[in-house]
Amino acid sequence: MEAVAIAKGVRIAPRKARLVIDLIRGKNVIEADKILKNINKESARISRKVLVSAVANAENNMGLKKESLFVKEAIVNEGQTMKRMKFGSRGHVDPIKKRTSHIKIVVSEK
Repeated sequence: MEAVAIAKGVRIAPRKARLVIDLIRGKNVIEADKILKNINKESARISRKVLVSAVANAENNMGLKKESLFVKEAIVNEGQTMKRMKFGSRGHVDPIKKRTSHIKIVVSEK
């Protein structure tokens, strides 16, 4: 049985979020939580919230034990890009792309 949690439209670049998500893929849920708790990055805080939500979904909706869960799938997809403009010198305009992410974590029983 699998439990899923998804955070959509998170204001962090997918490239930065993937660095953190790659560390917890395939790990035990308790070990993954400890890893995310000790990383000093904003994407680690957001990913930890999604992991805790997935574990809560597994416990409350499916009656699974936290000790027997592991991170089966952890994916960061690219969300919408907000496009802004910055005025440069001599009248030209530089584009600014503010990227967003969709973070999906699937936990399963061993």
